[in-house]
Amino acid sequence: MAPIQDPTLLAGITVLDLSRNLPGPATSLVLQQMGATVIKLEPPHGDDAKSMPMLYEALNSEKAIVTADFRTPEGIQILKDHAAKADVLIDGFRPGVMADMGCGYDTLKALNPRLVMCCITGYGQQGNLAEKAGHDINYMALSGVLHGLQTASGDLPVPAVQFGDLFGGTAYAVQGILAALLKAQRTGQGSFVDISMTHNLHKQNIMPDSMEQMWIAMTGAPKAHQDDLLSGGLACYNVYRTQDDRFLAVGSLEHRFWKVACEAMGKPEWADIHWSKGVFPGTPAAVKIRDDVKALIASQPLSHWEMVFGRVDACVTPVLSRQEIRERGILA
Repeated sequence: MAPIQDPTLLAGITVLDLSRNLPGPATSLVLQQMGATVIKLEPPHGDDAKSMPMLYEALNSEKAIVTADFRTPEGIQILKDHAAKADVLIDGFRPGVMADMGCGYDTLKALNPRLVMCCITGYGQQGNLAEKAGHDINYMALSGVLHGLQTASGDLPVPAVQFGDLFGGTAYAVQGILAALLKAQRTGQGSFVDISMTHNLHKQNIMPDSMEQMWIAMTGAPKAHQDDLLSGGLACYNVYRTQDDRFLAVGSLEHRFWKVACEAMGKPEWADIHWSKGVFPGTPAAVKIRDDVKALIASQPLSHWEMVFGRVDACVTPVLSRQEIRERGILA
């Protein structure tokens, strides 16, 4: 069975969600799945995400929707009345908008000292970019994450998953809100949680930064992209095209897994051609073994390799579409 979030963890917690589109509503959805009651304040025209009905329903179908026009005194009063009783408030406005409405954190805290206010923005409340508009692809671009997805040919993909919104935004917002709720429980004092999607995405460069420092220490220069340990420089950690133009993900990073993988491929003699045995990315032996594995994987269809690696524990898996995942019940 798939992991199930305990729906009683946040029982009794009320979340007031002023946000729209993806990162904020996804945050309140996660909190709702933990048991919180979510009240979503929307303008008269509704959430902009309603232009994509399936997305809007996925994020908001179980929330209590209240209409409030923040351009009017009546709408502002509705906001304040709900904030006075809420445990958490989430907004996705640009910096300063809530204060301009007369609903900045200091004002709302005076109404409700325990209130946790979480503001999710592209670039944070301060700094040169704070007032700039942006979308997920911009946050990825300015965080270094998009550059890290560069292909061997130098192209950059447009990812289907919104890494900035969901990882830089939602994941960190949930983390910050939960920590602030714990503080409020212990001290009776709320907190202002400042979430910058770009800054948080930038923090995810911990592995590339560490690898760069390692190669500089070892060789005096960083490795070129696609020649690092985890970006394509190893035969044992790569993605290979199969005979039928499908893909196989090989994650046999540790030697014990690589040994099993080589034996499964009928190539036990390849087992010690591994980075842990001194065959580092970019060396002639590393380049050759990567090419050899590429040629071997390309000689058979994906179904063959699924059968081969389905019988062993080698960290080798097919690359599946979302439809295939559903059809096969992979995550059930």
